[in-house]
Amino acid sequence: MKRRNFVAGSVALGAALAMSSGRAQAQSKPVLAGPLAPNPAEFRKAMNEFVGNATPVEAGLKLELPVLADNPGAVPVHAKVTLPITESQYCKELIVLAELNPSPLACRFRFSPATGTAEAAVRLRLSQTQTIHALARMSDGKVLIAKQTVTVAASGCGM
Repeated sequence: MKRRNFVAGSVALGAALAMSSGRAQAQSKPVLAGPLAPNPAEFRKAMNEFVGNATPVEAGLKLELPVLADNPGAVPVHAKVTLPITESQYCKELIVLAELNPSPLACRFRFSPATGTAEAAVRLRLSQTQTIHALARMSDGKVLIAKQTVTVAASGCGM
C-alpha cells in the first residue's frame, strides 16, 4: 500500500466519521440530569395551585422577554397587567413560572389597590430553552395568563 493512498483513505474516513457524529449531535437534544433536570410535576403543581378552579384568560396581561437569551444567567422578564386598576378591580398576586427549570416558580409578587399598577421586572436564570408563563390573580377571582418561549444559548443553572 502506498503512503499517498493510505493518507487519502484516512482523511476520507475521518471526514465521514466527523460528519456522521456531527449529524447525530445536532439531532439529539442534551438531557439534563440530577439537580438541573426539569421538574414537570412541580410546574403543574404551581400552575394548578395558582389557577385553582378559575379559567385562565389570555388577555389583560403583557409578558415581555427576549426571544433569544444570550446570557441565560440573567434573562430580563417584564410582566404587566394592562387592565385598569381601581379600588374594586386590582391585581392581588402575580407569579412567573419557568416551565423547564428545576424550580419552576421564579418569583411571586403581591399587590394592593393602593399600588396603582401591577407590574414587575426581574431577571431569571434559565436552565434551557423553554416557555415562561406569567399569571395574575385579580381581586374578582379572574386569572390572567401570558406565555412566551425563549431560546437559551447555553445553560444558565449550571453556571
